[in-house]
Amino acid sequence: MPDNLKDRRILITGGARGLGLAFAESAAREGAAVAIADLRHEQAQAQAERLRAAGHQAWALPLDLADPDAIRRCAEDAVQRLGGLDGLVNNGAVTDSGGVSAAELDIECWDRVMAVNVRGVWLMTMACSQALGASGRGAVVNLASDTALWGAPRLLAYAASKGAVIAMSRSLARELGPAGITVNAVAPGLTLGEATEQVAAERHRHYVAQRALERPQTPDDVCGAVLFCLSDLSRFVTGQLLAVNGGFVMH
Repeated sequence: MPDNLKDRRILITGGARGLGLAFAESAAREGAAVAIADLRHEQAQAQAERLRAAGHQAWALPLDLADPDAIRRCAEDAVQRLGGLDGLVNNGAVTDSGGVSAAELDIECWDRVMAVNVRGVWLMTMACSQALGASGRGAVVNLASDTALWGAPRLLAYAASKGAVIAMSRSLARELGPAGITVNAVAPGLTLGEATEQVAAERHRHYVAQRALERPQTPDDVCGAVLFCLSDLSRFVTGQLLAVNGGFVMH
């Protein structure tokens, strides 16, 4: 997909590591200028500096998705740094809420997951919507999860939040369509990375064994779908969910 994102200006939340970093690296290689926003600001700064040293345009921004004011400031800073905004990847999320049953899940954990994974996606999209509309080719990519498609047990808050992201992507696609903004969701399967280190090895083995493509999933496996949704190749694709999980769930 050479140069399909040339001169695009893209904000990626949760971009300091894992999937978000892979998206930032891939977009930068395709010619985009990227703003990496993360709660781990020092880590984001180090990654942005590394990308700049490699000849790419990259900046780091602080972001707490649980704080509405921080979301607004991040969006404003991204537009200022990039000189506008053509794409938003809502990747930042709370991922460490699993391992307990629905009966054991506490309200504080539920609220924390929903505040970041659902409300944060909504507020960030709204904060960026004016700039995305002004670009004439605005694209929003929301990271969902295949846990919402197959009903992962002992992961209720996370799976529910990602189901909400899928539904929200469809509603936002209709609301933002008149401004020429596309909104799509990408649902990865269990992906190797820092965010899944706490997942039991047994579940990793289960995923691999049940995939049509029997191997572990890496962040690079998800990049193609995200880049497609950000590029002009998908300008007439909106409100859709693309499951990227090696055939674990066929949606």
